[in-house]
Amino acid sequence: MNTQNKLGLETQIIRTQVERTEFQEHSVPLYLTSSFIFEDAEDMRASFAEEKERNLYSRFSNPNTSEFVEKICIMEGAEDGFAFATGMAAVYGTLATLLNAGDHIVSVGSVFGSTHTLFTKYFPKWNIQTTYFDVNHAEEVTSKIQENTKILYVESPTNPAVDILDLEYLGKIAKKHNLIFVVDNCFATPYLQNPIQFGADIVIHSATKLIDGQGRVLGGIAVGRADLIREIYLFSRNTGPALSPFNAWVLSKSLETLPLRVTKQSENALEVAQFLEKHPNVKSVKYPFLPSHPQYEVAKKQMKLGGTIVAIEIEGGVEAGRRFLDSIKLCSLSANLGDTRTIVTHPASTTHSKLSVEERLAVSITDGLVRISVGLETVSDVIADLDQALNQV
Repeated sequence: MNTQNKLGLETQIIRTQVERTEFQEHSVPLYLTSSFIFEDAEDMRASFAEEKERNLYSRFSNPNTSEFVEKICIMEGAEDGFAFATGMAAVYGTLATLLNAGDHIVSVGSVFGSTHTLFTKYFPKWNIQTTYFDVNHAEEVTSKIQENTKILYVESPTNPAVDILDLEYLGKIAKKHNLIFVVDNCFATPYLQNPIQFGADIVIHSATKLIDGQGRVLGGIAVGRADLIREIYLFSRNTGPALSPFNAWVLSKSLETLPLRVTKQSENALEVAQFLEKHPNVKSVKYPFLPSHPQYEVAKKQMKLGGTIVAIEIEGGVEAGRRFLDSIKLCSLSANLGDTRTIVTHPASTTHSKLSVEERLAVSITDGLVRISVGLETVSDVIADLDQALNQV
């Protein structure tokens, strides 16, 4: 890899790439190959024995995926990483690697719907239990830790309510109790927040979201301590959730513009949040860099900007929410986020629909909660569309 640590972060993201071929291409080519050839029997033996560092098979590694991983490691300050086919593959692959039957997880209750399903439906099949703590009461964490607790797992900002957790505080608890601290950093991106600085051992991203940024491909990644990533690599090489070379190529290219995109989208999101906070048909607004956010000071401490997601609760509950969504004209109705196009989502009926009403309310997902992923359109156009739709409720 061509990495020069004295250069600026943006320069490193753009200039880090695999070695050029004999054709001296300026843009990194696609390595669409399932396997790689060997010079002779001894070369093949030594390569599989890992006496040589090289590509063997694209389920293990590929030049395109290696470049993508290297860039995320630079941004996160991580020692190593492994790229997955999806964000949820990264969550599952990481936890399935690190946990054994009988182990215990302490997790924030506010997690992505599929992560919640993993914790409550599938892991119990293998005698792996999870205890949740309230996102607004992180002081509960210590009381939730058991003798068999192995992992402390959080999202910050959370999906979809955009709550903030003090990563430094949790990192100290994890270290004191010898826990593996895993942080889903999807909403913040590696540009706005670096959990490893605050004690995280593993950082996970759904690259499908802001890292891609244009709603094109699926991808996920886990980066962090080299010893843990080594185990994740071995597990994943045998279970097969590897990221495709094509998607890795797209995502690596996307990282070149991530700082610009996320900065502008965060600026737009703050404007949207400030407008919505004054709207008579909006009951509440939650955005990390609004002074009204309960964890505003924590967000300012650990994030460069407030991110691209605004959570609002509409007056009138589920019916008002339905009228609002049906009145949207410019913005997209989609379950994705982090796109250049503004997306409006109703979590209770989509991303978190598998949770019971009680479970949703426990993590601040009311019937009227709407998640707005702010894009790169002219912000006044986005505000005008949200305004006219809100006026229909």
